[in-house]
Amino acid sequence: MNAPLPDVPEVRVVGLPQLTQGFDLVERLDLPMHLKVHGPLEAMTGERLAQLAEHISLTGRGGAGFPFHKKLRSVAKAAIRRGVRPVVVVNGSEGEPPCRKDTVMLNRAPHLILDGALLAAEALGARTLVVVVTRNSTEVSIRAALAERGLSDRRGQQLRARVVRTPERMVSGAAGSVIRAVNGGPALPPGRSGRSSESGVDGAPTLLSNAETFAQIAVAARVGARRYNHTGLESEPGTVMLTISGAVARPMVIEAPTGVPLPYVLQMAGAPPVPQGVLTGGYHGNWMDSVAAHEAVISKESFSAYGGALGAGAILPIGPESCPLGEALHVANWLAAETAGQCGPCYRGLPAAAGGLSDVINGGGQAALEALRAVTQAVKGRGVCHHPDGSARFFASTLSAFTDDLAAHVLHGGCGRETYGVLPLPGPEQEEAAEESIPSGEKLVIDWTLCEGHLLCTDVLPELIRTAADGFPMFSNASVPQHLQARAQRAVRRCPELALRLEQSGPPRTPEKKPARAELPPGGGRKALGSGRG
Repeated sequence: MNAPLPDVPEVRVVGLPQLTQGFDLVERLDLPMHLKVHGPLEAMTGERLAQLAEHISLTGRGGAGFPFHKKLRSVAKAAIRRGVRPVVVVNGSEGEPPCRKDTVMLNRAPHLILDGALLAAEALGARTLVVVVTRNSTEVSIRAALAERGLSDRRGQQLRARVVRTPERMVSGAAGSVIRAVNGGPALPPGRSGRSSESGVDGAPTLLSNAETFAQIAVAARVGARRYNHTGLESEPGTVMLTISGAVARPMVIEAPTGVPLPYVLQMAGAPPVPQGVLTGGYHGNWMDSVAAHEAVISKESFSAYGGALGAGAILPIGPESCPLGEALHVANWLAAETAGQCGPCYRGLPAAAGGLSDVINGGGQAALEALRAVTQAVKGRGVCHHPDGSARFFASTLSAFTDDLAAHVLHGGCGRETYGVLPLPGPEQEEAAEESIPSGEKLVIDWTLCEGHLLCTDVLPELIRTAADGFPMFSNASVPQHLQARAQRAVRRCPELALRLEQSGPPRTPEKKPARAELPPGGGRKALGSGRG
């Protein structure tokens, strides 16, 4: 249930490979093999590199999608104005469970990423290169690649390069968290706004971009803008790296040109012929319904037009046999557990929203749904970082994409389908957090003849008990989630009128076993890796 993805899943390619060129030859392209496959790379001036990035419409591939040429020019201007050397940072901290495309590139084609980073460093006059990773496999691979090039962090070198390891967490991959970690602090959002292009590593202007972005500019520098633009859509040329997981025969990373129909890449991974919904852009992304998923093509513009989000390229279908709200609840609890603990909207709001979704699923009715919507709305735009906003987007998209299931739970107490846990989560230590909103088998009951409206219970348990317009407590009739059971008991003890109590509402529900996955359909693109590795 909610099994984690392997570091390097199977890799396939639609059409001719660009980033994955050579993957059919070797497991990992060391420097000699990399040069045989891709050839040498000539240095460029800063403006020439920026023009190349602009001509190919290159945007960041980490989710934000900021134009790369604007970043380059902004860092160059800041460095010239301040008279300091800039820093180049490769953000390979892929801490989101359904994303593996950067991990694949760092493990199998590290020199292509370093090509782009070193190209940018030379163009900007940078003397420091930092590669940030989250996993042991990526750290080992990138350290080996730096050693193969004779790069290290020793004093006296023209370019000093080092690797920084951050925890495998959602909030660790944000730009502010990465800069903070490189500077020796915790990999957490800094709690203040600021642009790394102005002041980043050690206060210097910093070019920070995603690992795939640097690989893309390395490919474009070799083949030129005209040839690069012959692949994919005119408005979004080139290829994109996608991680396909969820209800599929086996998860995989796919390199595909923009403009390829979404159903085609889903079929390659063995997704259901008519998925109930497709989560796009990862766990901070948006759901597409089956109709939209059938019409969309691989591009930011198309995904956005159909209510989705390309983001960092994570695509997760779910089958018609699953309860979509139940599948979303596992992710909701993981998102709540990923809080940096630095602000109320994240630390308290996200657990409240996850508990609210559990209420809706477990028979809380219209009151639970209204409470969930209120909490989700209250979280938006108020966090220290973007984690609350992205999580609120996931909640809102879940409620709007599965209206029939939502109505079944609100009006009839359930949709009659099981939750199989098809969406990947990090591992056993995080599965506990993903299961924590399973009903405890107890529910809160209030004796209105005794309640005087002191509202002490709302202070102890705001996730479940709220203040109504008449000044008295309000809560749904749903079972208390297991992770809030201790606080519910505390709320009962604190009631001065002894009006609140816990009663048994039935046995707690346990997750069902996941059904066997379907077999992969034959064919489906050129195969770049036959067996994959864990």
